Amino acid sequence: MALPKPLHTFHIPVMGLAYTIDSPIRVAQYGISSVISIIDDELLEKMNAFYSKKINLPYQEITKKTQDYRAKRITSYLNLVDTIVKDKFSKFKAELTESTSALEHFMATLPNTSTIKAGLLSLLEEGATLKGHIKQYLETHLRPGAIDVNIMTKVDRENFVKGKQLPVAFNDAHASLRGFANSQLNASVVLSAGMNPRLYSYFENFSDFYPDEQGALKKKLILKVSDYRSAIIQGKFLAKKGLWVSEYRIESGLNCGGHAFATEGHLLGPILEEFKAKKTTLIQDTHQVLVKALEAKEYAVPEHPLDLKITVQGGVGTAEEHNFLLNHYQVDSVGWGTPFLLVPEATSVDRQTRNLLLKAKEEDLYLSNISPLGVPFNTIKGTTNAFFKQQRIDKDKAGSSCPKKFLALSKEFGPEGVCTASKKYQDVKLNALETQRVEMSQAAYKTAKDKITEKSCLCVGLANATYLEHDMAIKGQKQGVVICPGPNLAYFDKEVSLADMMQHIYGAKSILSYKNRPNMFVKELKMYVDYLKNELTSASIALTGKQIKKWQAFKSHLLDGISYYQQLVSTAVLNEGIKNDLQCFKHELEALVIPELELV
Repeated sequence: MALPKPLHTFHIPVMGLAYTIDSPIRVAQYGISSVISIIDDELLEKMNAFYSKKINLPYQEITKKTQDYRAKRITSYLNLVDTIVKDKFSKFKAELTESTSALEHFMATLPNTSTIKAGLLSLLEEGATLKGHIKQYLETHLRPGAIDVNIMTKVDRENFVKGKQLPVAFNDAHASLRGFANSQLNASVVLSAGMNPRLYSYFENFSDFYPDEQGALKKKLILKVSDYRSAIIQGKFLAKKGLWVSEYRIESGLNCGGHAFATEGHLLGPILEEFKAKKTTLIQDTHQVLVKALEAKEYAVPEHPLDLKITVQGGVGTAEEHNFLLNHYQVDSVGWGTPFLLVPEATSVDRQTRNLLLKAKEEDLYLSNISPLGVPFNTIKGTTNAFFKQQRIDKDKAGSSCPKKFLALSKEFGPEGVCTASKKYQDVKLNALETQRVEMSQAAYKTAKDKITEKSCLCVGLANATYLEHDMAIKGQKQGVVICPGPNLAYFDKEVSLADMMQHIYGAKSILSYKNRPNMFVKELKMYVDYLKNELTSASIALTGKQIKKWQAFKSHLLDGISYYQQLVSTAVLNEGIKNDLQCFKHELEALVIPELELV
């Protein structure tokens, strides 16, 4: 029997290590899908203990002495979340059946386009005596939101015991995957941060990722991608192993929360247009590869291509934008991340940090270099993490004690790896810098020192908010909280209920205080123009032909993107209100001079 369609046209993407760590427990009963990060097994174990005690379920601690403890902790927590969600969903359906006011409140949070909402309204109009019919209707048409998980493919550190490297299967991302694969969930794993062929190959070990005789998948693959080319390359790579990508999740390169993987000047609108035009080709080409692989493995082969969804996220903030993405680009769902940081019913954020978010202005949100991954990272000024980090710098004790080591990926000092935010790494680098100090200007020395010490301990900082919210003990060095909202946060300035946020998404009300909030496409364009300008001003004197060609292509792609949006405005597909903004950025780009390579 086919599953009912998802209730909502939005989802809550993963945010940090902790901000959506228990979001399914909070919102899945309402049909809202969300994503849990499964990087931090220690945090998951603490959450397992917390919720087991809260709902009076038996809890057996999984210590580090347990064989394969990382994967087992992940499996255990995900199974607990699944159990809690199923129980809450069952109770929620019973409440809707018994209470007309609860049912009406629930329907008020659904889009007017919802066929389920229309069906329930019809039943209510027929009379209050139809509780049995309403119960049957809910049983047939409602399902809880997905309990999906996220693995950053780059966070795949090798592990060692007494100096001896463990097999690849015990790498961090591999163990995370095994923990998910062994869980009872019928859900998806979202792979982000680029292609990891070794991890992708490890999927072949788990039968839940292969279609059964009916073509159903118990566990699914979602790839977060930046463009169509990346999707077709990775999709075929996995299809050759008999693995189907059920969803491509397109995220704005810069107008997003957390790590920002900038494209080569390709803007979100044109990227979505290409996916819209080539979706059928993507499905057919990948299906052909999949069939050959499944036949070679002597596995069940689906008669028809499996379902494939295209979703998008990054900077959306109004019902108008939400509907445009759904209708014009025909995407299946839109991710709303950053605004949900102001919804206590949906995300795990401590009071002090949430207050910081509420007060944030455009100038407080910035693209930083604090990530040890070496990837630009969207964050906010004034975090407690920044405060404690600066205290250590001022006392000449820069760097983190690095208790978790998830980002100990630099092999500069040996095969076991070290994190660039750690005291171990920064001490070596700062000592080396001191030996060069006499040859440097004061400004050059400060710049070099700041570049070393600006890295933050994300492993601890991105988890602490949950410990604080649930009043859990935090051991070790004070790291405070790192939080990673996107620039879109600047236009949301009040804490809101889950119902109000849903009604905002669907256009029943607005929670925005700012009348001059820029269109999401214009905001992304501005960020890319600023990104290019920063690249040009911070470039070294010794330029290469390759670098110059990259900038030229970047500028050309941005101008092409502007022309694309101008065409949409001219045909009344996009609101004419952005016309002047597009023209201004076009002039700014045209005036931007790309250096030429000097011939010697």
